[in-house]
Amino acid sequence: MSQKINVRDIVFPALFAAIISVLGFVSINVPFSPVPITGQTLGIMLAGCILTTRQAASSVAVFLGLGIIGVPVFAGGTSGPSVLAGPRGGYLIGFLVGAVVISMLKGKGTNIVRLAAANTIGGIIAVYILGILWLSHAKGISLIAALTAGALPFIPGDIFKVAVASLVAVAVNKQLNRLNLR
Repeated sequence: MSQKINVRDIVFPALFAAIISVLGFVSINVPFSPVPITGQTLGIMLAGCILTTRQAASSVAVFLGLGIIGVPVFAGGTSGPSVLAGPRGGYLIGFLVGAVVISMLKGKGTNIVRLAAANTIGGIIAVYILGILWLSHAKGISLIAALTAGALPFIPGDIFKVAVASLVAVAVNKQLNRLNLR
């Protein structure tokens, strides 16, 4: 059972890998956490909301692969396997899971409530679960300490990103549907 690959299956993931990478330069280190505030979660939400599940997974896999081999695409222009093994690694792996979850839950991608719910479940909850678990392990701290340092302070910004990604995705998805680019 083979599936036909078209140009969109290559171009869209590459475009979103680039978007996620560029949003990593929007990075603010905070004194209370080894995890910076970044724009990358917005990119993950957009990828999940706009792309097919396979395309969303491919875009994040390309992003992660580029970062692992040394292209400075992670938050603040960092890269390498050490970033993945460090306190941020769970969030980065969570990006992959989150984008897939969002894409699976989004439906046709034109219902803002459904997109907001998908972004909250995949873009916040799934990413935070993996991130908090890995942060706790990597730093040798309790889950409560990891939750306090690696999630709670970021929730308001991530809720804002859910709103932005959902609004943008509704408009983009309507245009993609109108242009028959699905």
